[in-house]
Amino acid sequence: MLPTEPSPEPGGAPPAFSGTRLSWRDLPRHVRDRIASLAGAPVGAEVMATSGFTPGFAAVLELVDGRQVFVKAVSPAQNSHSPELARQEIRAASAIPGSVPAPRLLWSHDDGEWVVLGFEAVVGRSPELPWRREDLERVLAAVGELSRTRPLAGHTLPDQAEAWASSMTGWRSFATLTAHERARVAERAGGIGEWAHRNLERLVAWERAAPPLAAGDRLVHGDLRADNVILDTERLWLVDWPHAGVGAPWLDLVCMLPSVTMQGGGAARALFDASPLSEGLSTDDQLALVAAVTGFFTWHCLQPDPPGLPNLRAFQRAQAYTAVAWLRELAGE
Repeated sequence: MLPTEPSPEPGGAPPAFSGTRLSWRDLPRHVRDRIASLAGAPVGAEVMATSGFTPGFAAVLELVDGRQVFVKAVSPAQNSHSPELARQEIRAASAIPGSVPAPRLLWSHDDGEWVVLGFEAVVGRSPELPWRREDLERVLAAVGELSRTRPLAGHTLPDQAEAWASSMTGWRSFATLTAHERARVAERAGGIGEWAHRNLERLVAWERAAPPLAAGDRLVHGDLRADNVILDTERLWLVDWPHAGVGAPWLDLVCMLPSVTMQGGGAARALFDASPLSEGLSTDDQLALVAAVTGFFTWHCLQPDPPGLPNLRAFQRAQAYTAVAWLRELAGE
């Protein structure tokens, strides 16, 4: 039930970039003044971020006193959901232990329209794509460390079992379409779509079984991909935490692997089976988890482009294909 099959070549993976970004001069004067006040010095230059899906402002600002700060600034004018995501990231910052390699939130501002976040600026690069083995091993090791981490006491992070119950409903959404509508989508997707169409009842059942498997007490990033990782020669940083929650230790790995496969990092099932995080999960458990992730990507990639995010649906569509391949392998097909 996918629209069109993407290029199988890793280099053909769609870019993880919103395609739109505000510059420093695009920000209203009062927002620029507030940023300079919070930063403690006037802004001398900017280095805009070239990855990620934030449709507003995202850049490293060089201050005239020599310091740097990474700043995000969003308003409903760019995307109606972006301000709430920024608020969620502010809340998440107070739950992340210092042991987690996440840039520290230095300050924030919310005037009801513009939400601004200032983080410590970290120096490094995104993982090279297609994935290099040494980069992937470092990131998978960091995911393993994160899976053993609990959020700070008093956190207000959402429970992932509840979040999955309400958001991981893609196959059930397909089931609400008419038979004619489902058949049309399946035809457009070719063999993979026909398989999903034939197996929709099983997919719905697997999806329904997933939320209890998301329950747990570990810190979950909720949106790990190559573009949310920064590497240098010695350190690794996990960035962009608006989807953080508390849940099972294997959630980040399950959700991340479709993008790893899409970007040339290897087969998702082999990578998952090689991880200690797969221990104790039966094939039925894995079918439920992967079916839920696959349904999410499949349903959302068919929706209209969100304002300010013209590349998001193509990125989700490419992950849907790699997730379906993982799911079919688990199902023995």
